[in-house]
Amino acid sequence: MRMSVVKYPIFFLVLVTFSPVFAARTPFKKSEPCKRLVLYYHDILFGGNDTANATSAQITNGTGLGQFVQGMLVVFDDPITKDQHLLSTPVARAQGFYFYDMKTAYNAWFAYTLVFNSTEYNGTINIMGADMMMEKTRDLSIVGGTGDFFMARGIATFQTEAVQGFKYFRLKMDIKLYECY
Repeated sequence: MRMSVVKYPIFFLVLVTFSPVFAARTPFKKSEPCKRLVLYYHDILFGGNDTANATSAQITNGTGLGQFVQGMLVVFDDPITKDQHLLSTPVARAQGFYFYDMKTAYNAWFAYTLVFNSTEYNGTINIMGADMMMEKTRDLSIVGGTGDFFMARGIATFQTEAVQGFKYFRLKMDIKLYECY
């Protein structure tokens, strides 16, 4: 009997202490994004003699397991434009890396930061996740940001628009932010 007398006051003490925490939490509601951007990512892989145009470089070779360059690591500093044209004025730079991580299909894992420094936007957006290249569209996570995108959360939907072997590719990025501060 004495044991239950001790349990109940402790239970009520914990309940009263943490009730503001539970009351303040609001469930995530999938709604319209608070900010949306459509941008184009252009990647030109260094081929040994094109230093003036290259925006990315292969750091490691593939492992030789399978036929899909598993293990190849690429670092990049790629231009991001508002339209599909590579020579348009960049609105941001994508700085980070990707590596091919499957031996049975083309698949890459990206981790990079979009660095904005323009009159329209200032700050960064951090993006990471798996790019299942054989899918028509792929979603990567937006895991943070700074400046105009402080603590942003959301989804970047990739769609491949152009591929020229291993030398060049262009991705359409539909960026939807669901947490904006």
